[in-house]
Amino acid sequence: MRSKTQTRWILDFRFSIARITSKNVSAFALCGLLFALSISADAQQTKKIWRIGLFHVGLDHVPPSLEPLRQELKKLGYEEGKNIQLDWRNLPDEEAALVTAKEFVRDRYDLIVAFENQTVRAAKAATTQTPIVFLHATDPVADGFVTNMARPEGNLTGFFGVGDLPGKRLELFREIVPKLSRVLVPVDNKDPVTPRYIAEVRKAGAGLKLQLVERAATQQADVERVFAAIKPGEVDGVFPGSPNLTFKFSALMIRLAADKRLPIAALRTEWAEKGALFSYAHDVAAVGPLAARYIDRILKGAKPSDLPVQEPSRYDLVINLKAAKQIGLTIPPNVLARADRVIR
Repeated sequence: MRSKTQTRWILDFRFSIARITSKNVSAFALCGLLFALSISADAQQTKKIWRIGLFHVGLDHVPPSLEPLRQELKKLGYEEGKNIQLDWRNLPDEEAALVTAKEFVRDRYDLIVAFENQTVRAAKAATTQTPIVFLHATDPVADGFVTNMARPEGNLTGFFGVGDLPGKRLELFREIVPKLSRVLVPVDNKDPVTPRYIAEVRKAGAGLKLQLVERAATQQADVERVFAAIKPGEVDGVFPGSPNLTFKFSALMIRLAADKRLPIAALRTEWAEKGALFSYAHDVAAVGPLAARYIDRILKGAKPSDLPVQEPSRYDLVINLKAAKQIGLTIPPNVLARADRVIR
């Protein structure tokens, strides 16, 4: 039998153990509660950071729609460094664009934004899964980017029409320069759009009784060689004959044409501002906000196939009167009166 002392010692020991155990359980419970609250707070603070790859071919300029696109995304609640990462790349050629598109896909970017034909082709070749929003494509159906404008299918949608109607632009060139007879037409035969594009230029030229002096050019050195070979009086103006040349070397061709005192027809307003004789196109910058809204809808769950391919409808004629005076050209008053804007 146990003595009273032994019994009291055993009871005191058991009470101590129970008290320690109770404290430990409370401590563990408190720790668990704090851990859960910490996870909840982290979850509330951690937001999805969308990663978007944007790219373009043409080192001598940046698409006018890029900055309006950024600004519209900001208005829609996307702030760079907080909930969105915009990885912008300006590239020298289509080969570099394909490498970049594959990087975007490999790094699991949430969406790709492709400016103009060369990057659209690269993005389409790189993925059938990552959503692609394109801007300033020439003809998405003819170029095989989508099968249907209203319901694009696949993973591409966006905005086509680079504001380029070559036949109409050549007609305006003839009106603005009444003595226009022989036209230098640099042509990039490696551009997949060239056959369709140059066919329209030739048709318009024949109707206007213009002699087209076509010269092959793909790289910058080719363009420089073509202009260097032109003799005084050999041609009366310059009309780029391939979209690739227009987008990659616009500033270069404007400068070389000015050196030869030749008027050059431009595609976009900003190129008329840089010294081209005139431009006839829609407001390219205005496409940026439209594309941003498509991006927003896709990030919120819409599929590219749910968003129809669109084309801006307004075209503006901008004439650079200052450039005309520098080469001694007088523009007919009736043509000036029709211009939406005159740069003086």
